[in-house]
Amino acid sequence: MAKTVSDLQIGWRQRELWGHLGWQDIRQRYRRSLLGPIWITISMAVTAIALGILYAGLFGNPLEEQLPYILVGFIVWGFIAGCINEGSEVFIANEGLIKHLPSPISVHVYRLVWRQVLFFVHNLIVYAIMLIVFPQPLKWTALAAIPAFLLLVANGAWVALLAGIVSTRFRDLTPITQSIVQLMFFLTPIVWIYDDLLNSPNPTIAERARIAEFNPFLHFIEIIRAPMLGADQQVRHWVIVLVITVVGWVLALTVMRRYRARVAYWV
Repeated sequence: MAKTVSDLQIGWRQRELWGHLGWQDIRQRYRRSLLGPIWITISMAVTAIALGILYAGLFGNPLEEQLPYILVGFIVWGFIAGCINEGSEVFIANEGLIKHLPSPISVHVYRLVWRQVLFFVHNLIVYAIMLIVFPQPLKWTALAAIPAFLLLVANGAWVALLAGIVSTRFRDLTPITQSIVQLMFFLTPIVWIYDDLLNSPNPTIAERARIAEFNPFLHFIEIIRAPMLGADQQVRHWVIVLVITVVGWVLALTVMRRYRARVAYWV
């Protein structure tokens, strides 16, 4: 376990390396583009607005309620999905660096998570514009979004680390993982409002809606979305997220301890 912890510590001290590489990943993706990374924000905003208008009509909700709910959900989900999908390929995609650059494997995980943080920050531009168009009843509790995001980052790191190691050994898991993430988007209250279904006058719908509590993504979305929209926060979401964080890191560190040295041979 000492070598595993050392790998994470040395990787963290190489912040200049993975920080530069993460930023270069974004610049390379949008090279010769007039707006550059802003396209990330525009694409997300257009999709969220279109779905907001659609689902506001389907559920009969006011647009000023449905659209901010979907928009913030999209921003958070983009980070979650990015860490999982790209995490399953994090070591495979960096085969050349792993074989020729003598650095801890955690460097590649830090690079991925840092890149997703940059995407998240870019998307906050849309959130700021949304607050102007649809003002929210923000309170001082909105600051809870900061530790909530730090928890999200911590979970993104262990997920990318665990998924990266396992998927490097079993390559078929990458497309399976991506398919599951796509399915979970529809099962997670991102475009549909969870409380509306939970409080439905139809007891069958309300009972089925409770199944969403078993969806871990619900709790990660809510600990950030609630403070960002000025809504009341539920303690149970924080408790579940904290438990998942601890259990997830224990599992990731255990797998890393056993198979860290084999990653270079598997890629």
